[in-house]
Amino acid sequence: MGERRDLLVAALALGALPFALAALGMGVTSATEAVIFALACMALNILVGYTGLTSFGHGAWFGLAAYAAAIAQRELFPGSFVLPIALALAVVFGASFVFGFLILRRRGVYFSLLTLALSAVLFSIAFRWTEVTGGENGLGGIKRPEWLGVSFESAWAYYVLVSVVAFVALVALWRFHRSPLGSVLVAIRENEQRARFLGYATNRYKLVAFVASAGLTGFAGTLLLFNNRMTSAEPISVAFSGELLAMVIIGGMRSFLGPAIGALFFVVFRDALSRYTENWLLYFGLLFVVFVVYSPTGLVGLYQRVTARWRPRTVEDAAMSARQAGAVTLPDFLKPREHADGPILVASSIALSFGGIRAVRDFSMRMRDRVLHALIGPNGAGKTTAFNLISGMYAPQQGTIDLAGRAIAGLPPEAVTQAGVGRSFQITNLFPTLSVAENVRLAVQARDRRRFDFWRPTGALADVESRTAEVVRTMGLSGVERAQAGSLSYGGQRLLDMALALGTQPRVLLLDEPLAGLAAAERERVGRLIKDVSRDLPVLLVEHDIDRVFALADAVTVMNDGAVLVDGTVEDARGSPEVQAVYIGSGAHALAGKPRRSAAGEDVLLALEGVNTFYGKSHILRDVAFDVREREIVALLGRNGAGKSTLLKSIVGIARPGSGSIRLGSEELAQRTSAQIARLGVAYVPQGRGLFAGMTVAENLELGRLRRRTGQGVHWDDERLFAFFPRIKQR
Repeated sequence: MGERRDLLVAALALGALPFALAALGMGVTSATEAVIFALACMALNILVGYTGLTSFGHGAWFGLAAYAAAIAQRELFPGSFVLPIALALAVVFGASFVFGFLILRRRGVYFSLLTLALSAVLFSIAFRWTEVTGGENGLGGIKRPEWLGVSFESAWAYYVLVSVVAFVALVALWRFHRSPLGSVLVAIRENEQRARFLGYATNRYKLVAFVASAGLTGFAGTLLLFNNRMTSAEPISVAFSGELLAMVIIGGMRSFLGPAIGALFFVVFRDALSRYTENWLLYFGLLFVVFVVYSPTGLVGLYQRVTARWRPRTVEDAAMSARQAGAVTLPDFLKPREHADGPILVASSIALSFGGIRAVRDFSMRMRDRVLHALIGPNGAGKTTAFNLISGMYAPQQGTIDLAGRAIAGLPPEAVTQAGVGRSFQITNLFPTLSVAENVRLAVQARDRRRFDFWRPTGALADVESRTAEVVRTMGLSGVERAQAGSLSYGGQRLLDMALALGTQPRVLLLDEPLAGLAAAERERVGRLIKDVSRDLPVLLVEHDIDRVFALADAVTVMNDGAVLVDGTVEDARGSPEVQAVYIGSGAHALAGKPRRSAAGEDVLLALEGVNTFYGKSHILRDVAFDVREREIVALLGRNGAGKSTLLKSIVGIARPGSGSIRLGSEELAQRTSAQIARLGVAYVPQGRGLFAGMTVAENLELGRLRRRTGQGVHWDDERLFAFFPRIKQR
């Protein structure tokens, strides 16, 4: 049954609600209000629960529609029911489209504050424009309809009408949330950036959600207008918008019927408690705080936790043990229909700077069709930034990027993806609460012309389902399709990230460290898969395993300090003195053979024993142990991805070790915060040059030096500091 059970529950609840409330001493009018508020809350939940957009002013649409319908019946369509509502919905749809188009350019708290401002402005207008809105008295004299000899002036008749209309709206919402469009809204909630890199123009989808939510909220407002036979500025107020949001959260915003349950709870709480105190809203606010703190999943989540012991669940094995090894062939639908004889991807003299840091400078590369082209270089060389420029995350400040003769430089990520660039990410970038199959389906669906369908169920797209299964099977994820993406092992998440990139049916595939975190056998299999893919689909690969890169790649581009050192064959890169100098240094043998006296003392200053550090499920540091003595310089050497940066972060508390000991003299550092460790005298220079960009050099020094006089470590005065770094004095 799944979600279909929700419709049955809703139908039964609508039939039983007046009788249940009557048993509590409440009338049919309260039941009607509960249904109307439930409809408004489920409309608001399109934004809050499904799209991840929090509106603090959604009551504006509720009150605006009520006013529009009231004015329409009083002035244009006396005694009419349908026409005033239709006109009100037209007003709300038009206004919400314009307003949403403007404010959806802002995200997070700015979006929420703009909706709050809308509510405040409209409330002020409605309250003061007495000639049109009636001011604090509102607009009255509204008449309910009479159809086929049935008058809806009685409370029971109107409840039946509202219940039928609400159930029809509920069915429409149920289909909307299960549609391709609805699945994209959930993807936006989970990870908007990844949704854009699958090819979805997320602002369009958010605008549809905003308009649909405003329209349905406005429809609920018109129903309350006819229920009360009048309207006022109160529903437009910020307070009412807050009440709607509280109902959604108390009921459970991640549940289909949760907001409706919250609305019913609000009406019962209000009517029951208002008999004893005028301050019922204060107690409702306190209850709201309790739910936010102790049960953020609302009443639905509370019910699920209480009854979990009596409802055994089938837990998918996310440890990859149920996974079946995939094939090393590319499905036919992913193979390009035609191939290019010349280069398929050309980057010419592209550059990008972040402030004063030139991340990429004069980067040029020509990538041929049906090849595995490796992009290598040390940490900080600019490889990922080059990926971001090609895939549309950043726009180059100069230069051009052409894909199959089409200029793509400066296009947004969704446009670049639709043009034919698919990419994975250095840090896995998934939809964590969705299943493996749902993740892949979103990628495949992005290429389907029905991706904007708001009525057809996602499972009804047969070709999308079959292609999703092919990608899952190809990437070796069969057997864990129903497991949540966030519960997979790190290696499984890497495979799923690649599957998303492949699912977009790219013309060029960009893979950023796809072998990281995989076991040796899995690295071998995935390496063969990537090589096999490149025979039909050109692959641009960033990878730290140089031996494997040289074994697999057809062409290599080597970067260092944001620029290209070598762009040629594997032999060109292997034999280049510049590349050798970057990876193993220059003059190393002569320096190592030169005798020199050690200044190291006998006392151990820093001691590490059995340090193990994890990133999620990835085991980065394994039983690291060494000592650093007084006046000793210890060099950490290793290939990219060996864990050098993670070791430094573990010492300074940025990445807390899972086990082991890190001692500075007699002080244990392993479980201290970064601030505590810094005050004990451990200084850290991060790889990314972590400065306070909005502050002067002097202010940076003040924060980093003068205000850290804790009695630990060595204090450097200005004279000593400037003697070592004379250029700082000039700045």
